[in-house]
Amino acid sequence: MPVDNGSEIRSAIEKRAVDAVFQDGTPCRKISVADVTDLAGQYSLPGYRIEIQALEAGIIPWRYVRNFRALSFADQIALLRAKVCVVGLGGLGGSVIENLARAGIGSLILIDGDLFDETNLNRQFLSQEDRLRMPKAQVAAERVNRINRSVAVSAHQHFVRSPGEDRKLMEDADLIVDCLDNLESRFVLERIAKDLQIPLVTAAVAGSCGHLTVICPEDEGLERIYGPPETAPSKGAEKALGCLSPIVAMMGTLEASEAMKILTGRGTVLQNRMLVADLMDNTIEILALG
Repeated sequence: MPVDNGSEIRSAIEKRAVDAVFQDGTPCRKISVADVTDLAGQYSLPGYRIEIQALEAGIIPWRYVRNFRALSFADQIALLRAKVCVVGLGGLGGSVIENLARAGIGSLILIDGDLFDETNLNRQFLSQEDRLRMPKAQVAAERVNRINRSVAVSAHQHFVRSPGEDRKLMEDADLIVDCLDNLESRFVLERIAKDLQIPLVTAAVAGSCGHLTVICPEDEGLERIYGPPETAPSKGAEKALGCLSPIVAMMGTLEASEAMKILTGRGTVLQNRMLVADLMDNTIEILALG
């Protein structure tokens, strides 16, 4: 098996790199998806490790070229080095992993114990008629691999129920994205994130409305929204109002955006604030939680 030799790999990347130009005409050097995949196999490494070394040498993995100039080389490296845990792989989760895999998150931990059924088809991007009764975790992992083979994926067909037991699945994560559909599990996930001292990005949807916030370990968090866990209902308003596809896609995309901002240190995250959107009225508000 080839040795993970940094200088040898860097030399191999340099040999594969070719001259190119950014969309604004600035000269650069690039390496293709095919070359990254080939080198990853040659050196028995995940593709994101090859892409990090390329960027450190000033060479752009061409699949990410449209991330620049919105992101810097250092930002892209930060995303590639990150490990994000997405819990719940239905409507919100499908949108989140689609965005994170395309953006170049290096590692994804995907957790959901459920199977796809017909009621998911109206809004869950990962659901298809030929995927009904298949595990959501399996389908999500397959989707990530089709989008970006450089991403290291760990998929678990598992329901989150216990902070003590379930934290083992997430203890290597840099942050957790909550895409769950019930408040009991959401409070468990918040406890795990606080125990691990990592941020939690959380969102919920109902009808044409949704809300989103970021909870850091020191924050009061979900109690500010739902009250104490012992008195919170098991389900939110989705049970009564249903759930429309546009708001699901929107809130999942915003969750991915918050995750990327946290990992790169760019922008202003929604800590102690909550974004509330209503697509029927075309309103978006930011409410203070602290």
